[in-house]
Amino acid sequence: MTSYRNSDPRPPIMEGAPPQLVPTREDWDRPPWNRWAFQNIRQILPTAEVWRGEDPVRQLPRKEQDLDALPVTSVEGAATTLAGLLDETYTDGFIVLKQGAVVYERYFNGMTPRTLHLSQSVAKSVTAATAGVLVGKGLLDVKAHVTHYIPELNDTAYRGATLQHVLDMRSGVTFDETYTDPYSDIGQLDVSSGWKPVPPGSGPNFRWPRHVFEQVLGLGKLECRHGERFSYRSIETEVLGFCMERATGKRLYQIVSDELWQPMGAEQSASFTVDAVGSSLADGGFNACLRDYARVGQLYLDNGGGIIPHDWVEATRSGIHDPAAPPSPSLPQGSYRNKWWIEDPRTRSIYARGVFGQMIYVNWDYGIVAAKLSSWPDFLSTPFNIATQAALHAIGRHLA
Repeated sequence: MTSYRNSDPRPPIMEGAPPQLVPTREDWDRPPWNRWAFQNIRQILPTAEVWRGEDPVRQLPRKEQDLDALPVTSVEGAATTLAGLLDETYTDGFIVLKQGAVVYERYFNGMTPRTLHLSQSVAKSVTAATAGVLVGKGLLDVKAHVTHYIPELNDTAYRGATLQHVLDMRSGVTFDETYTDPYSDIGQLDVSSGWKPVPPGSGPNFRWPRHVFEQVLGLGKLECRHGERFSYRSIETEVLGFCMERATGKRLYQIVSDELWQPMGAEQSASFTVDAVGSSLADGGFNACLRDYARVGQLYLDNGGGIIPHDWVEATRSGIHDPAAPPSPSLPQGSYRNKWWIEDPRTRSIYARGVFGQMIYVNWDYGIVAAKLSSWPDFLSTPFNIATQAALHAIGRHLA
């Protein structure tokens, strides 16, 4: 069964009593199942609550505009509208804030304002935002070696890497991020995190890590010197998360709750998926509602909002731009710092991005924050990213 857009007939996934169309454990995150699964992770995997606390919700004023008919460019390069592009890119939720006020908010595919949606690698940016709070409190030092926090890493390829190296994905550790290969390092992370079972037919001599920390301890090869170059390694965020846990004596879901989610005035409690020993999946297992993703972006637009240190926000916008080796095909002038993607060295606007179309965008020139949650039929799509990025600029110009 192929995937479906919001304008297509919707198959009855997990409908009925009992349901007839049920995602399997092997394929729940693949199309078309991801169109249901990304909004229903707690029915699939064990999770730990990121409590929003009892303080008042940070209100988002409403200054709404109907942007449905705003002219933008389609994925194929033709003229379309914003509403058309949101359909074309399998959108589940989309919100735009201008100077902290909601100007546009849309939900599709059964999503509601209360729905928690899987963020994939946007989780990296949320984790790093929380790390910035800990740095500001003196509990973490980005110049310290990761072995200062986790001595066991002395026996791995992470020996000699700093916390800043893992924040910027410049550790030099060998990690294969081939999403479609179940035996790659990222495929093994699917198993160690509890997202997937051991693949059927796996050889008896292949040793699968039992949990994420065990997988980290098994990384023993370097592909280059620490700090030499950027290479996207999801496991770096797990190392960061474990350093945060050792520095505070708390589990990651508690740290994010105490240091970010509660002070931010989140609207809903969030959640992390957890592995067999209760470790939160820092690199991709975070789930939250659409408005709360926008609130995270607003903290950055507000230069920390009194929660994240201003210096951390400024550092996050100051990546190392290498024209010969851009970090992403859709960001030819881009760079990467503190688990955020920097659009270009002039605007220094930033993206949190996750596979299958998750995104938070912060642009200081326009004064806007946008969050987009999706369930694409493919892990990665440069055309989808480019069209969405162009639409965000069209929105920013329109609202200027």
